[in-house]
Amino acid sequence: MYTPSYSCPNGRSAVLLASRFVVMTLLLATTAMARAEAPKVGDTAPAFEMNAMDGSKVKLATLLKKGPVVLVILRGFPGYQCPICNVQVKELMDKSDRFNAAKSQVVLVYPGPAEGLKAHADEFVKDKTVPKSFRFVLDPDYAFLKSYDLRWEAANETSYPSTFVIDRKGKIVFAKISHSHGGRARSEEVLKALGK
Repeated sequence: MYTPSYSCPNGRSAVLLASRFVVMTLLLATTAMARAEAPKVGDTAPAFEMNAMDGSKVKLATLLKKGPVVLVILRGFPGYQCPICNVQVKELMDKSDRFNAAKSQVVLVYPGPAEGLKAHADEFVKDKTVPKSFRFVLDPDYAFLKSYDLRWEAANETSYPSTFVIDRKGKIVFAKISHSHGGRARSEEVLKALGK
């Protein structure tokens, strides 16, 4: 079999150039594979630790010791308080007794630019009676969203509104990710995933 050979102006062989090409291709592929992907049913939920509204730490590993976790990613503050988020949170809170019966904890993630985020979150919850099993956490500058690949990179956007149910073993048993402002998980869907 004839194999053509090429020479380079500096005297290096084509094999050396080809090997560099292969190495660069592998590096690019590895970088692409390392990029976070949104979790799906059957995945182990990526660990997280965020600050609650009162400044306390909220860790997934700690929450799972008590029971399953319902993780709800809101739009936070895209320049205004999202009316659909308000409706969704009210619906979840109205069913708090059923979430309690499932021994679950609901974590509501409020993302946005770090500057002023706490004040916006305070405004969001000011007229709400937050059940004890619900935790509002802050995601300043979208660090959590990026780790879950849920950052909506567009003008006046923050996140892809999403809901996950994570069982006590850390497995995702329900996932719904909306690529619009609507299309949110309903409480009944979430409770069904919890077996309630």
